Parts: sequence; structure tokens; C-alpha cells
Amino acid sequence: MTFDADTPGTSAPTPPYGTPETPRVAVRGEARLEVDPEIARISVTVGARGTDRRTALDDLTRRNAYVLDLVKSYGDAVEKLETGAFSITPELTKYGRGERVRAYYGRVHLTVELADFTALGELTTRIADLDLASVSGPWWSLRPDSPARGTARRQAVREAVQRAREYAEALGARLDALVELADIGAEGSGGYGMPAAPGGAMRSVPFGGAGGAEAAPALDLEPQRQTVYAQVNARFTMTPPDLTA
Repeated sequence: MTFDADTPGTSAPTPPYGTPETPRVAVRGEARLEVDPEIARISVTVGARGTDRRTALDDLTRRNAYVLDLVKSYGDAVEKLETGAFSITPELTKYGRGERVRAYYGRVHLTVELADFTALGELTTRIADLDLASVSGPWWSLRPDSPARGTARRQAVREAVQRAREYAEALGARLDALVELADIGAEGSGGYGMPAAPGGAMRSVPFGGAGGAEAAPALDLEPQRQTVYAQVNARFTMTPPDLTA
């Protein structure tokens, strides 16, 4: 929108780069925090094998149900449980000039997210101890609404104000008004991580060994710290500088 200085009730906009009377200063504010992650994700693959398709499917259904019940037994420690890809694949073996199905392999992929990292170590071990089951991960992360992201943004804004104030003071001036504040973005390091136990927030979930066998010891998983970045561009007007000093 433009304004005509000759039109009553309107005023001319400030030039984009300021004037000698109202100079502008443009700065960037940055913040970088190292924080403990809040959630961990593991990927679970449940497998089954049978000489015919129905046998493989029945076995896969049974094994999948067992793993789902095992994960759900950890209650509130599990924040998300999702089923991904499912497949039943024949294994072909050549006999003479033809091909025959030797066996069928079934697989179901699950994704599990946990906020209780003691439970994570136990659950990972228990699943890895099952036949035809595999676990990969963990991947560590912050929640999208993590307070750490807001903390980084506020620090970036404070740094921008401080930097602009120092530039103005170097010229014998002072900041007058904020003209623009542009969010460049505040991002985590991606990946999933697990923090060290914060203030007793973690708990141990008791469990019994499958089939009466001695349970495997829980994995001792070390947390991976997460890096949170924030950057802002800010423009201020300042009072006329003292260029005679």
C-alpha cells in the first residue's frame, strides 16, 4: 500500500533504508541450545515363515499380536504405536525346467515411540530376544511443541535487540522502534534421541521372561543430545547518530 503525502489524513511511508533523521539498522539474532531429547522411536519387524501361505499368515498373525500386546503392556510409557507395511512373499526354488514355491515369508513393520527411556531399553531387549523379530533404532527427537524451541526463539530475539543496540550505541545513538522481525526458522537436529534420566521422571516396568525363560538384561541406552537452532532478522529505527565524536 502506498500513501500520498499531499492527501489529507495520510503520511508518506518511511523509505525502506531509512533517512538521515531516522536511520535503520538491520541485524540477525541467533541461538543454539543443546538439550535432552523428549521421545525415542524404534522400528520393529515381526516375521513368520510357513510351508504354505495360510500357515505363514497364521503364524505372522500370532507373532504380531504377541508383540502388540507386549508393547501395549508398557502403558503410558508408549506414546505412539503404528503398523506400517505388511507382506507375504513366496520363496521360489527351481526344479528342472520349472519353479516351485518352497516357503512363504511374512513380515509386519511397526513403529513405536516412547517417552520413558528405561522402558525403552527393556522393550528393545525383549523384542530383540524373540524369534524372527528385529529392532532398529532408537532415533531421538524433541516434540514439535517442545518448550526448548520457544526458549531458542526468545534467545534469538534478545540477541538481535542487543546486537542492534550495540550498533546504535557505537554511533552515539539509541534504538527508537522495531520495524520488522522475520522468523528465519528454528529447527531441531532431526533424528531421534534419548536423554539422561531427568529428575527421576523415568520408571522401570517389570516383566517376566517369555515362556518362562530367563529374561535378557535390558539395554543400557545412552541419550543423544539434541541441538535446537533459532534465527531471526530484525530491523530497527534509531535516533540520528552523533558522527562528530
